[in-house]
Amino acid sequence: MKATREKRSLSCSDLIRRHRSTATMLDQENSVLMLHGSLSHRAPAMTSLTQRTSGLVQRRTEAIRSAAAADKEKDSGGEEDEARRGEEEEEDKGDSKETRLTLMEEVLLLGLKDREGYTSFWNDCISSGLRGCMLVELALRGRIQLEACGVRRKSLLARKVICKSDAPTGDVLLDEALKHIKETQPPETVQSWIELLSGETWNPLKLHYQLRNVRERLAKNLVEKGVLTTEKQNFLLFDMTTHPLTNSTIKQRLVKKVQDSVLEKWVNDPHRMDKRVLSLILLAHSSDVLENAFAPLQDDQYDLGMKRVHTLLELEPEKESSKPNANELMWAVVAAFTK
Repeated sequence: MKATREKRSLSCSDLIRRHRSTATMLDQENSVLMLHGSLSHRAPAMTSLTQRTSGLVQRRTEAIRSAAAADKEKDSGGEEDEARRGEEEEEDKGDSKETRLTLMEEVLLLGLKDREGYTSFWNDCISSGLRGCMLVELALRGRIQLEACGVRRKSLLARKVICKSDAPTGDVLLDEALKHIKETQPPETVQSWIELLSGETWNPLKLHYQLRNVRERLAKNLVEKGVLTTEKQNFLLFDMTTHPLTNSTIKQRLVKKVQDSVLEKWVNDPHRMDKRVLSLILLAHSSDVLENAFAPLQDDQYDLGMKRVHTLLELEPEKESSKPNANELMWAVVAAFTK
């Protein structure tokens, strides 16, 4: 009996253990199912969160790329914008928009006789001087520059002229010269360009570089700006078109600007002078028309003004062009005329 009771108690305990193990397994399965269900419910939320995060990253990446592209475009156009701002700042602040003159027009206006309306027949320097003015004007407008001097430190007259920007200048003569400079390969030096644009070359293949009727075309520009007028004069055997002065105020302002630059506004340092005014003085002298601006002065003022002009002419272009913010091409033109 006792053995039978023990066997029954063992079987009961086994049943209890089996029941507990079965319940544990069921609990584990239920927890696994619950976990799977919760994960399945959370999956769309996680997916949407991932999509939102990736979308945010893409938007930020696109914004960064757009900003970088804008900065690049700004940098690429920065030089041209700076050149345009330089053009506006270099123009005479007292002049109206219609009476702004280029260097070529200013030099020609200084050389023209007021009543007769033509330059001196004995002036054989103004033709090449006007071509030099074109090169300097293009440089001041940021269109051309000299090539880098390199390790060998090439001289100004040995360095080639290269096109920096082919944007139109609004002046037909300047655009024509700029086109020649841009399309010429290999590039030419400043001295060569002055000769080519003047037609002073023995090479028949380069005669097409000559700019023809420059003085007449510049005079017509001044007529359009209301500075000159057009007349016909008879010189015994032939008639000649002349351009007498009609607006004396503009020429007086130009003459006064030249006089003041070496008298009342003299700074004794070419690099502190306005680049356009400095170029005008040096190129007017090279064109043999600077004396006309000093003719109305008293003797003492004339002597002082010419003394200071000679001070500028005695400067060494190579040395001056190496200083900070110097216009290398202007000094190269000066070197070409004074060599």
